[in-house]
Amino acid sequence: MTVPIQCAPDETFVLNLGPQHPATHGVLRVKLTMDGEYIVKAEPVLGYIHRMHEKMAEDGTFAQYMPNTPRMDYLSALSYNQGYVMAVERAAGIEVPERAEYIRTITVELNRISSHLLWFGAFVLDLGGFTPLLYAFDDREQILDLLEHVTGSRLTYCYYRFGGVYNDIDDEFITGTREFIKRLRSRLPSLYHDLVTGNIILIKRLKDIGFIDADMCRRYGATGPVLRGAGVEFDIRRNEPYSVYPELDFDIPCYPEGDSMARYMVRMDEIEQSLRIIEQALDKLPDGPVQAKVPKVLKPAAGDCYTVVEAARGTFGCRLVCDGTKNPYRLKLRSPTYSNLSLFGEVAEGMLLADALAVMGSLDLVIPEIDR
Repeated sequence: MTVPIQCAPDETFVLNLGPQHPATHGVLRVKLTMDGEYIVKAEPVLGYIHRMHEKMAEDGTFAQYMPNTPRMDYLSALSYNQGYVMAVERAAGIEVPERAEYIRTITVELNRISSHLLWFGAFVLDLGGFTPLLYAFDDREQILDLLEHVTGSRLTYCYYRFGGVYNDIDDEFITGTREFIKRLRSRLPSLYHDLVTGNIILIKRLKDIGFIDADMCRRYGATGPVLRGAGVEFDIRRNEPYSVYPELDFDIPCYPEGDSMARYMVRMDEIEQSLRIIEQALDKLPDGPVQAKVPKVLKPAAGDCYTVVEAARGTFGCRLVCDGTKNPYRLKLRSPTYSNLSLFGEVAEGMLLADALAVMGSLDLVIPEIDR
């Protein structure tokens, strides 16, 4: 529970959380001013692995930048791959075949589930539970096998292309995906919800801890499960639909409580909704080509366009400025985790250190996506 902190300056001390610390899941430093076990002030310090991704876009062709996209949020790599190719397709006026759009939806939702499973295992591990990590990674391995079969990679996927996807999916992938849907649905009630969600220790650590309301989300630009855990039913797939999402029936998990438990429940419900989306996309998968005819060297007309997709952690946006040459003139990336982390300082003020670590875990941070 957050309490007001009133203390003399000489009674406080500074504690560095990171930049190398298991609870930060990356090279993140949080400078904490402490009064005993209570946080007086929390200052996230970024930039330890800044790699100039946006600047690199200006020094190569549109296609040469493609491998950069999965190196930002490596856990939700296909969403970033999709956001970038959609921006280039819009700038160049490229139409994507319907079958390719369905394949994109199937694979990106599998990637969303794998991202949430890793978050689930690591989050519960931070809270002291080891066994759920093993179950989550066991299921995640099934997804990695499926995506490796069709993309050739297990983590930093670069599968989408301007005008479609790299190659078609086959019967082995379709059969394996259907089996995985059945498997995970059978395991979610017992190995996830009975073991973890209903566990009194987890409930005590998350419920009524780390309140983030809709106003705070708007002030900091927080999106994704953080925003939906604050009671705002906003999801790019529904509010600004793209690809084939308008053809599919799914719900947007939303919890009004605004605490860490609400953010946990949003992600667990999203796993079930992603299974639902994948199943429908497989049922409706049309025949046809998976790649449009695209020039080897793209030179979109001068202009400015912006595309957004719903990544695992929130809204990922690409603003692409073209000047008629083979290289992007400017690429500005809107990262969801940067905004989600920005509110941590306000939330953590007056909080116990142990509770602040649980709140940080509920934000689902991926630091390389912040330090682009």
